[in-house]
Amino acid sequence: MNKVICVVDNKAQKGTSLKTEHGLAFWIETEAGVVLFDSGQTADVLARNMSLLNLSVKDIDALAISHAHFDHTGGLEAVIPEKPDLIMYANEDVFRSKFSLHDGKYDASGFEKSREEYTNRVEIRLSDTPMEIFPSLWTTGEITKRAEPEGRSSSHYIRDGGEWKPDPYRDDMSLVLKTQDGLVVICGCCHAGLLNTLAHVKENFKGPIITVMGGTHLMTADGRLMDHVINVLDERYSDLLFYLNHCTGDDAIKALGNAFGERVQPFPAGAVVTFKDQQI
Repeated sequence: MNKVICVVDNKAQKGTSLKTEHGLAFWIETEAGVVLFDSGQTADVLARNMSLLNLSVKDIDALAISHAHFDHTGGLEAVIPEKPDLIMYANEDVFRSKFSLHDGKYDASGFEKSREEYTNRVEIRLSDTPMEIFPSLWTTGEITKRAEPEGRSSSHYIRDGGEWKPDPYRDDMSLVLKTQDGLVVICGCCHAGLLNTLAHVKENFKGPIITVMGGTHLMTADGRLMDHVINVLDERYSDLLFYLNHCTGDDAIKALGNAFGERVQPFPAGAVVTFKDQQI
C-alpha cells in the first residue's frame, strides 16, 4: 500500500496540534521506501509535525525537491543533519539563485545554504529528464512544453547576465506515483502550470492519470482562467480526483469543487491518502 501524508501545509486538520505555515511537505511511503517531498518553510514546523504524526527522519530514504523556493526547502535542516546519507532528487536548475521583489528590493528566496554545502552533506542527483526514485515513484523531469498558462507570480525573479528577469521556473517538477489503478501526480507548487504538468505526465508515463495532489498555484487565477482550467480538466481528465492545498488557493478549490463535486478535497497537514501498490 502506498501512503501520502501531508506533513506541512498552510492549513492543518481541525482538532490537531499540528503547526501551519506557508509551506509544503509530503511524506510518501511506498513498498520500496519513503521519500520526503519538499520540507516546508522552517525546520521547527517540519520537526514538530513529523513528531506529532509519529514519523521519524530515520525512516526517510530519499529527498525530492519540487523547486528551490524557501517555503519548500526551508525545513531541510530538520532532516539532513539527522540522515546525512540521503539522496536528494531535483531538477538541474534547482540551485539557480531565486529572488522575490518586495517594495523595490530583490530578496533571496531560495535555499538557505549553497549548493556546495548540500553537496558535502547529501548525494545530489539532478536531471531535467524523469528519474526513478523507486520503481513506483518517479520525478517528472522538467516540464518543457508549456502551451497552457503557467503558475506564475509577478514578484519572482532570477539574475541573468547582470539583468533581473522573470523566473522561468525551469526547476519546477512534480512526482509521479505509479499505482495499481493509474498515475498519481504529486505537485509542489506547479509553477510550470497544472495543465502543462498533466500533459507532460500523459506524454512521458504509461497509464491513466487518476489523481492530482498538492499545490497547483491557482491562487491568483481569475474567473476566466479558472473556467479554462476546469474545461480542459473536464475534457481530458474526466475522472480525476483532487487533493489540493498550499498555493492552490481557497477560491480555486471552491471553483473546482463546484465543477467536480466530491472529487475535490482539501489536503491539509495531517491528512492521509492511500493507494494500491503498482502491479508488477
